Amino acid sequence: MAYFQSVHTPEHCAQVAQLAREIWREHYLPIIGQNQVDYMLKKFQSAPAILEQIGKSHEYFLVVQDDRNAGYIAVVPSGKGQMLLSKLYVLKSERGHGLGKKALQFVEGLCRERGITLLWLTVNKNNVHSIDWYFRMGFNNTGSTIQDIGGGFVMDDFRLEKEIT
Repeated sequence: MAYFQSVHTPEHCAQVAQLAREIWREHYLPIIGQNQVDYMLKKFQSAPAILEQIGKSHEYFLVVQDDRNAGYIAVVPSGKGQMLLSKLYVLKSERGHGLGKKALQFVEGLCRERGITLLWLTVNKNNVHSIDWYFRMGFNNTGSTIQDIGGGFVMDDFRLEKEIT
Protein backbone atom coordinates (compact mmCIF):
# COMPACT_ATOMS: atom_id res chain seq x y z
CA MET A 1 0.00 0.00 0.00
CA ALA A 2 1.45 3.35 -1.07
CA TYR A 3 0.95 6.66 0.68
CA PHE A 4 2.49 10.13 0.49
CA GLN A 5 4.13 11.65 3.57
CA SER A 6 4.46 15.43 3.65
CA VAL A 7 8.08 16.48 4.24
CA HIS A 8 8.58 19.18 6.88
CA THR A 9 11.30 18.07 9.30
CA PRO A 10 15.08 17.98 8.90
CA GLU A 11 14.85 14.19 9.33
CA HIS A 12 12.45 13.91 6.39
CA CYS A 13 14.68 16.21 4.32
CA ALA A 14 17.63 13.92 5.04
CA GLN A 15 15.55 10.94 3.88
CA VAL A 16 14.70 12.73 0.62
CA ALA A 17 18.35 13.68 0.11
CA GLN A 18 19.37 10.03 0.57
CA LEU A 19 16.81 8.94 -2.00
CA ALA A 20 18.01 11.67 -4.37
CA ARG A 21 21.64 10.53 -4.13
CA GLU A 22 20.71 6.95 -4.99
CA ILE A 23 18.21 7.76 -7.75
CA TRP A 24 20.14 10.56 -9.40
CA ARG A 25 23.43 8.65 -9.53
CA GLU A 26 21.72 5.64 -11.06
CA HIS A 27 19.54 7.56 -13.49
CA TYR A 28 21.37 10.75 -14.48
CA LEU A 29 25.04 9.74 -14.72
CA PRO A 30 24.63 8.46 -18.31
CA ILE A 31 22.60 11.55 -19.26
CA ILE A 32 24.45 14.51 -17.71
CA GLY A 33 27.64 13.03 -16.21
CA GLN A 34 29.21 12.81 -12.77
CA ASN A 35 30.20 16.47 -12.36
CA GLN A 36 26.74 17.87 -13.08
CA VAL A 37 25.01 15.19 -10.97
CA ASP A 38 27.29 15.99 -8.01
CA TYR A 39 26.73 19.74 -8.45
CA MET A 40 22.95 19.43 -8.69
CA LEU A 41 22.71 17.06 -5.72
CA LYS A 42 24.68 19.46 -3.54
CA LYS A 43 22.94 22.63 -4.75
CA PHE A 44 19.35 21.40 -5.08
CA GLN A 45 18.90 18.01 -3.39
CA SER A 46 20.95 18.13 -0.20
CA ALA A 47 19.00 18.13 3.07
CA PRO A 48 19.74 21.84 3.75
CA ALA A 49 18.73 22.80 0.19
CA ILE A 50 15.47 20.85 0.46
CA LEU A 51 14.65 22.43 3.82
CA GLU A 52 15.32 25.87 2.34
CA GLN A 53 13.08 25.13 -0.67
CA ILE A 54 10.26 24.00 1.63
CA GLY A 55 10.61 27.29 3.51
CA LYS A 56 10.14 29.25 0.30
CA SER A 57 7.88 27.62 -2.26
CA HIS A 58 8.26 23.85 -2.64
CA GLU A 59 6.15 21.09 -1.17
CA TYR A 60 7.92 17.74 -0.86
CA PHE A 61 6.34 14.34 -0.27
CA LEU A 62 7.95 10.99 0.43
CA VAL A 63 6.48 8.11 -1.57
CA VAL A 64 6.11 5.34 1.01
CA GLN A 65 5.45 1.77 -0.09
CA ASP A 66 5.02 -1.00 2.50
CA ASP A 67 6.51 1.24 5.23
CA ARG A 68 9.70 2.03 3.31
CA ASN A 69 10.67 5.12 1.35
CA ALA A 70 10.38 4.29 -2.33
CA GLY A 71 10.67 7.75 -3.89
CA TYR A 72 9.73 11.39 -3.59
CA ILE A 73 7.76 14.20 -5.19
CA ALA A 74 8.16 17.98 -5.14
CA VAL A 75 5.63 20.49 -6.43
CA VAL A 76 5.59 24.27 -6.67
CA PRO A 77 2.32 26.17 -7.09
CA SER A 78 3.28 28.74 -9.72
CA GLY A 79 0.21 30.99 -9.86
CA LYS A 80 -2.24 31.54 -12.71
CA GLY A 81 -3.86 28.15 -12.08
CA GLN A 82 -0.59 26.30 -12.68
CA MET A 83 1.61 23.92 -10.71
CA LEU A 84 5.18 22.85 -11.43
CA LEU A 85 5.90 19.17 -10.91
CA SER A 86 9.49 19.78 -9.88
CA LYS A 87 10.40 16.23 -8.88
CA LEU A 88 8.90 12.78 -9.30
CA TYR A 89 11.40 10.03 -8.58
CA VAL A 90 11.04 6.35 -7.70
CA LEU A 91 13.88 4.03 -6.71
CA LYS A 92 14.92 1.68 -9.50
CA SER A 93 14.07 -1.32 -7.31
CA GLU A 94 10.51 0.00 -6.88
CA ARG A 95 9.80 0.85 -10.54
CA GLY A 96 7.38 -1.15 -12.64
CA HIS A 97 4.76 -1.48 -9.89
CA GLY A 98 2.68 1.61 -10.66
CA LEU A 99 4.20 3.88 -8.00
CA GLY A 100 5.05 6.60 -10.50
CA LYS A 101 1.50 6.59 -11.78
CA LYS A 102 0.11 6.68 -8.22
CA ALA A 103 2.44 9.60 -7.42
CA LEU A 104 1.27 11.48 -10.49
CA GLN A 105 -2.36 10.80 -9.59
CA PHE A 106 -1.65 12.17 -6.10
CA VAL A 107 -0.24 15.38 -7.63
CA GLU A 108 -3.20 15.68 -9.99
CA GLY A 109 -5.48 15.33 -6.96
CA LEU A 110 -3.63 18.21 -5.27
CA CYS A 111 -4.21 20.27 -8.40
CA ARG A 112 -7.94 19.52 -8.41
CA GLU A 113 -8.28 20.33 -4.69
CA ARG A 114 -6.62 23.70 -5.29
CA GLY A 115 -8.41 24.58 -8.54
CA ILE A 116 -5.21 24.24 -10.58
CA THR A 117 -5.86 23.43 -14.23
CA LEU A 118 -2.33 23.12 -15.68
CA LEU A 119 0.44 20.82 -14.44
CA TRP A 120 3.84 21.34 -16.04
CA LEU A 121 7.39 20.08 -15.70
CA THR A 122 10.75 20.17 -17.40
CA VAL A 123 12.63 17.05 -18.42
CA ASN A 124 16.12 16.65 -19.88
CA LYS A 125 15.92 16.23 -23.67
CA ASN A 126 18.03 13.06 -23.46
CA ASN A 127 15.89 11.46 -20.74
CA VAL A 128 13.95 9.47 -23.34
CA HIS A 129 12.42 6.88 -21.01
CA SER A 130 10.95 9.53 -18.73
CA ILE A 131 9.73 11.59 -21.69
CA ASP A 132 7.97 8.53 -23.11
CA TRP A 133 6.40 7.82 -19.71
CA TYR A 134 5.09 11.37 -19.37
CA PHE A 135 3.61 11.17 -22.86
CA ARG A 136 1.81 7.96 -21.87
CA MET A 137 0.51 9.82 -18.79
CA GLY A 138 -1.09 12.50 -20.99
CA PHE A 139 1.57 15.24 -21.10
CA ASN A 140 2.35 17.20 -24.26
CA ASN A 141 5.66 18.76 -25.29
CA THR A 142 5.25 22.54 -25.51
CA GLY A 143 8.83 23.44 -26.43
CA SER A 144 12.44 23.66 -25.34
CA THR A 145 14.01 25.54 -22.47
CA ILE A 146 17.63 26.06 -21.49
CA GLN A 147 18.35 27.26 -17.96
CA ASP A 148 21.73 28.24 -16.52
CA ILE A 149 21.98 26.61 -13.08
CA GLY A 150 25.41 27.92 -12.18
CA GLY A 151 28.71 26.10 -11.83
CA GLY A 152 29.14 26.14 -15.61
CA PHE A 153 26.10 23.88 -16.09
CA VAL A 154 22.80 24.28 -17.91
CA MET A 155 19.60 22.29 -17.97
CA ASP A 156 18.63 21.62 -21.60
CA ASP A 157 15.04 20.49 -21.26
CA PHE A 158 11.66 20.06 -22.83
CA ARG A 159 8.67 21.67 -21.13
CA LEU A 160 5.79 19.21 -20.82
CA GLU A 161 2.25 20.19 -19.85
CA LYS A 162 -0.95 18.43 -18.91
CA GLU A 163 -4.39 19.97 -18.48
CA ILE A 164 -6.08 18.92 -15.26
CA THR A 165 -9.85 18.50 -15.51
